[in-house]
Amino acid sequence: MKAAVRKWETVRAFALGLPEAVEEHPWGPEDGVVKVNKKIFVFLGNADGPEPPGLSVKLKDEALHGHALAAPGAAPTGYGLGRAGWVSVPLGERGAPTAEVLCEWVEESYRTVALKRHVKELDARHPS
Repeated sequence: MKAAVRKWETVRAFALGLPEAVEEHPWGPEDGVVKVNKKIFVFLGNADGPEPPGLSVKLKDEALHGHALAAPGAAPTGYGLGRAGWVSVPLGERGAPTAEVLCEWVEESYRTVALKRHVKELDARHPS
């Protein structure tokens, strides 16, 4: 459980470090999301509950989407979001993705909803 919480904290910090990202709790303190331009790019939930933390990201890239769905316990996100490419990944499962992989997925999710200027700013941080 401690490893899952550390991953969750790492992913949350990464998401909040993306250009103009903000954290909100639209359904109460136990349901955190991170948004850019008023659009959610990661559902974080929380790390304080009785269950291990998890997250949901939107992955349009087929390879990344398939990789995420192959993670232990992963499933299409409920409420019809799975049809739009959202995947929910529990972090407490044995063999769960590393924080590095999770951050890659969060960045990909961010890129799907961010404005071009946000993506340009992000790309300027990491020139190839």
